[in-house]
Amino acid sequence: MDDYSVVIRPIVTEQGMHFANVKGAYSFEVHRQANKTEIKNAIEKIYGVKVDKVRTANHKGKRRRRGRRMGVTSAWKKAVVFLAPDHHIDLF
Repeated sequence: MDDYSVVIRPIVTEQGMHFANVKGAYSFEVHRQANKTEIKNAIEKIYGVKVDKVRTANHKGKRRRRGRRMGVTSAWKKAVVFLAPDHHIDLF
Protein backbone atom coordinates (compact mmCIF):
# COMPACT_ATOMS: atom_id res chain seq x y z
CA MET A 1 0.00 0.00 0.00
CA ASP A 2 1.32 3.46 -0.92
CA ASP A 3 2.22 5.81 1.95
CA TYR A 4 -0.13 8.50 0.68
CA SER A 5 -3.03 6.06 0.48
CA VAL A 6 -2.47 4.91 4.07
CA VAL A 7 -2.87 8.40 5.56
CA ILE A 8 -6.10 9.98 4.30
CA ARG A 9 -6.12 13.28 6.22
CA PRO A 10 -5.15 14.83 9.54
CA ILE A 11 -7.95 15.34 12.04
CA VAL A 12 -7.65 18.95 13.22
CA THR A 13 -9.80 19.68 16.28
CA GLU A 14 -9.40 21.90 19.31
CA GLN A 15 -8.77 18.91 21.57
CA GLY A 16 -6.37 17.40 19.04
CA MET A 17 -4.29 20.59 18.90
CA HIS A 18 -4.13 20.63 22.71
CA PHE A 19 -2.78 17.05 22.77
CA ALA A 20 -0.30 17.93 20.03
CA ASN A 21 1.13 20.77 22.13
CA VAL A 22 1.08 18.93 25.46
CA LYS A 23 1.80 15.27 24.61
CA GLY A 24 3.06 15.34 21.01
CA ALA A 25 0.04 13.28 19.85
CA TYR A 26 -1.47 13.87 16.40
CA SER A 27 -4.69 12.34 15.00
CA PHE A 28 -5.14 11.09 11.45
CA GLU A 29 -7.84 9.37 9.46
CA VAL A 30 -6.21 6.31 7.92
CA HIS A 31 -7.12 3.50 5.52
CA ARG A 32 -9.30 0.86 7.18
CA GLN A 33 -6.95 -2.04 6.37
CA ALA A 34 -3.75 -0.24 7.47
CA ASN A 35 -1.94 -1.68 10.46
CA LYS A 36 0.16 0.19 13.03
CA THR A 37 3.48 -0.54 11.32
CA GLU A 38 2.24 0.77 7.96
CA ILE A 39 0.84 3.89 9.64
CA LYS A 40 4.12 4.52 11.48
CA ASN A 41 6.21 4.14 8.32
CA ALA A 42 3.87 6.37 6.30
CA ILE A 43 3.87 9.20 8.88
CA GLU A 44 7.67 9.06 9.20
CA LYS A 45 8.11 9.23 5.41
CA ILE A 46 5.48 11.91 4.69
CA TYR A 47 6.26 14.31 7.56
CA GLY A 48 9.92 13.44 8.25
CA VAL A 49 9.47 12.81 11.98
CA LYS A 50 10.27 9.99 14.44
CA VAL A 51 7.19 8.11 15.67
CA ASP A 52 7.25 6.52 19.15
CA LYS A 53 3.91 4.71 19.16
CA VAL A 54 0.61 4.46 17.32
CA ARG A 55 -2.87 3.84 18.72
CA THR A 56 -5.79 3.00 16.45
CA ALA A 57 -9.56 3.00 16.79
CA ASN A 58 -12.24 1.78 14.40
CA HIS A 59 -15.33 3.98 14.19
CA LYS A 60 -18.49 2.27 13.04
CA GLY A 61 -20.92 4.08 10.76
CA LYS A 62 -23.93 5.66 12.43
CA ARG A 63 -27.54 5.20 11.39
CA ARG A 64 -28.97 8.35 9.84
CA ARG A 65 -32.41 9.14 8.54
CA ARG A 66 -33.07 11.01 5.31
CA GLY A 67 -36.76 11.51 4.88
CA ARG A 68 -38.42 8.12 5.25
CA ARG A 69 -35.32 6.15 4.41
CA MET A 70 -32.67 4.97 6.85
CA GLY A 71 -29.04 4.94 5.89
CA VAL A 72 -25.63 4.43 7.43
CA THR A 73 -22.66 6.80 7.38
CA SER A 74 -19.30 5.40 6.34
CA ALA A 75 -17.12 3.58 8.84
CA TRP A 76 -13.57 4.89 9.26
CA LYS A 77 -10.35 4.31 11.18
CA LYS A 78 -8.55 6.82 13.39
CA ALA A 79 -4.87 6.70 14.33
CA VAL A 80 -3.31 8.70 17.15
CA VAL A 81 0.42 9.03 16.53
CA PHE A 82 2.80 9.89 19.39
CA LEU A 83 6.06 11.50 18.29
CA ALA A 84 9.51 11.53 19.86
CA PRO A 85 9.97 14.44 22.32
CA ASP A 86 12.13 16.53 19.97
CA HIS A 87 9.83 16.17 16.91
CA HIS A 88 6.63 17.97 15.89
CA ILE A 89 4.38 18.36 12.84
CA ASP A 90 3.38 21.80 11.56
CA LEU A 91 -0.24 21.34 10.45
CA PHE A 92 -0.80 25.07 9.90
